[in-house]
Parts: sequence; C-alpha cells; structure tokens
Amino acid sequence: MKILKTFAFLALATISALPVSGQDLLARQAPVDRKMKAVDSVALHRLIEIESYDSPSADLYDDWDNLHAHSRVTELPDTFRISLKNFCMPTTSRVLTSNFGPRWHRQHKGLDIKVYIGDTIRAAFAGKVRVVRYEGRGYGKYVVIRHDNGLETYYAHMSKQLVLEDQEVRAGDPIGLGGNTGRSTGSHLHFETRLCGVALNPALMFDFRNQDVVDDYYIFRKSTYQKESLVATRLRGVGGMSFGATDNIDEEEVELATAAPAASYAQETRFHKVKRGETLYSIAKHRGTTVDAIMKLNHLKKNSKLKAGQILKFN
Repeated sequence: MKILKTFAFLALATISALPVSGQDLLARQAPVDRKMKAVDSVALHRLIEIESYDSPSADLYDDWDNLHAHSRVTELPDTFRISLKNFCMPTTSRVLTSNFGPRWHRQHKGLDIKVYIGDTIRAAFAGKVRVVRYEGRGYGKYVVIRHDNGLETYYAHMSKQLVLEDQEVRAGDPIGLGGNTGRSTGSHLHFETRLCGVALNPALMFDFRNQDVVDDYYIFRKSTYQKESLVATRLRGVGGMSFGATDNIDEEEVELATAAPAASYAQETRFHKVKRGETLYSIAKHRGTTVDAIMKLNHLKKNSKLKAGQILKFN
C-alpha cells in the first residue's frame, strides 16, 4: 500500500513539475485523442459496411441447411450486383457439352463441361461448403458452396469429394475430382450457379472457352435475366453465336445482355489493347460484349480500321 501511495505521489509531482508548455501540450492532446477515437469509430463502421457490401449472402439467405442441395427459394431482388472478382475457373477444360435450359423435356439447370476422371475441380469463389453428398439418381457425388458474393455454386458427378460440410474454402481450392457418378452418360462436370435458390445460367458470368469471367461484376436484373440467359448461351455456350431463326431476340436485347453489364457500378473504365489481326468482332467476343457497344464507346464506324496498339474502351 505504501508503494502505491509513493508511486501516486511521484506521478503527481512529475506532472506538477512539468513546465507550463508541457502541461499545455497535455491539455491540447486530450481533445485530439477524443477526435482520433471518433475517427477510428467512423473508420470501423465504414469497414463493417464495406465487408457487409462485399459479403451480401447473409442478407439473401435465412437458413443454413446441410441436408438439402437446394436451399429454400427466397424472393429474388429486383437488381443485385454479384462480384466476380477473385474468381477461379472450376476446371481448365474449355469444352462445353450441354447448355443451360430445356433438355430432354426437362430443365437443365447448369452447364456441362467435359472433364476426365481424376481432373481437379476447384472452388469458383471463396465461401463455405454447405453440402457434400451423394445422389445416385441425380448429381452423383456433389458439393454445394455458398459464397460471400451471394451465389451458391454446385459441382456434380465427381468421382471424389475433397472437402467437408461447413468447411471454409478459398477461390481455387481443390474441392473434388472429375468423374461420372450419378445420372451421367460420361465423365463431365455439371456446374450450377444459383441466387436465392434460383438457378441462373452460368454463361451469364463464366466464359469457359476463354477461361474467364465476363466482367468484374454481373448485374442481376429480375426483369431481364431470362432474356439475357438466352443471349449468354449463344455467346458463350455450346455452338456459340448460332442465333436460331425462331429465337425472338433483337439487337437491343443483345446489347442489354452483353454491353458492359457492370458499367454503372464499376469504379473505372476498362480498356483493350488491340493486337495484330484482331477485329471488332473478335474483340467483342473475347470481352463478352458486342461490336455495336464497342463502336458507341469509341465513336467508331463498322468500316473503321483497327491498328495494333490502339486502345479501345469496352465498358
């Protein structure tokens, strides 16, 4: 007790002994410290907001279910921004064998990509494994992952699963091996992308032939995503750019689905450097947009000649 009293007395004496300027400095520092705490608090709240914005899946789903592949369908938002940054293609295969949409009198809710038994299958984005199961008359050995960007991805017909339920994964982590299990007529990966339990065409976001995503973001629009899905299949599905005579898709709808889908949200314009031999058509195809969109952004005409090294906006 005597030691504590002595220490307190010495501390008080030290402060008292400070020159006036030193005491003034301490007095001035107090409000500065309070301001810094306020700044830190604002910064912390801002960080929380950013993390919530980049990880919106918690706001889209009411439950976490390890038993059922398809989470309970919830109401789709009118518009929703899905971040495609920090992605990994699920497989290095560029060969598509079946499109999203009607097939054999039923709805095929994903893309089929040719893989061989034992090929590595990887997580498309960071997230948490929700389901690891076997379904003999359907998916075979499959994995479902819920991602921070709001999507759930499905990987089916694998020969082996390499992850466990409730496991955290990063984009690119191996989650399984290619196979031919379940209702399958040959080794392949069945890949699905779902939002709020509703299957979306993976071709809206992924370009397997070019091993890339369509942009930094995909803007889901409830009013137009089904039309956009048809266009995406023709741009990035089996057969590519083979518009059928019976398909009622006009140029305006094509542009809506492919011309800079995230431009209104992106923080910067994206550019393409023209290589020797490239055309407006080949650039548009590579960048997942349209010739008309590139022409409008760069004030070009259809007969405009491109030069190697020329810089073009594409969103």
